[in-house]
Amino acid sequence: MEQEQTPDFERAELELLKIALKRTYKERFLVMTKLMKRTHMLKNASITHKALPAQKK
Repeated sequence: MEQEQTPDFERAELELLKIALKRTYKERFLVMTKLMKRTHMLKNASITHKALPAQKK
């Protein structure tokens, strides 16, 4: 029976941190502003529903 390998989350996190640290300040700034704009847009969003048409009997 084959043993499934358990994922090594700590190693994956460190790998992501290393990749993120290689980015320039400009790249980090652009990503952050994009996320802030999206957050602002979603905060101000409102969901509206159209009235359902009356059913004929």
